[in-house]
Amino acid sequence: MGRGRVQMKRIENPVHRQVTFCKRRAGLLKKAKELSVLCDAEIGVVIFSAHGKLYELATKGTMQELIERYGKYTGGPPADEPMVEPMDAKKEIEMLKQEIEILQKGPRGCEYMSLNELLVLEKHLEIWINHIRSTKMDIMFQEIQMLRNKEGIMTAANKCLHETIEENISYTDFTTMTTNMMHPLTIANNIF
Repeated sequence: MGRGRVQMKRIENPVHRQVTFCKRRAGLLKKAKELSVLCDAEIGVVIFSAHGKLYELATKGTMQELIERYGKYTGGPPADEPMVEPMDAKKEIEMLKQEIEILQKGPRGCEYMSLNELLVLEKHLEIWINHIRSTKMDIMFQEIQMLRNKEGIMTAANKCLHETIEENISYTDFTTMTTNMMHPLTIANNIF
């Protein structure tokens, strides 16, 4: 019997999502290695997990060499070119305020922007979306940890209460209980 089709949507359960990520990541890397061996292809795979952990595979040489080759092929900047330094917070806030004003004006505000300005705006928005997603994932991870801690505390408290109840039951003296009958276990008439 074959497997059912998997719906392509985000897995809500974080444990299932992590297990699926690990299995599929391993499968993807295995297929890339097989393709490289079978077809003599040079393959590079870069994967970032939801927690920001890097997984990479370069089938021939190093990932840096592969990226440099890709940059030469596409005409992009060389890999050894320095990255653009991040702006200080005040400049970035001021620039984002200007970008927000432009966006609030609607499409007409964007009509007056040059292509380079639109590309810069798009890049900044993508960076902020990734930053927001990363922050959201960090907050969710912290909340999950906090809930696990609470679960541990509640489990320990529950265990302690059970032990206290068992101790109280074992200390209770049932022999002091009396009834109104003289001999409760004897039969009144001697028919036997």
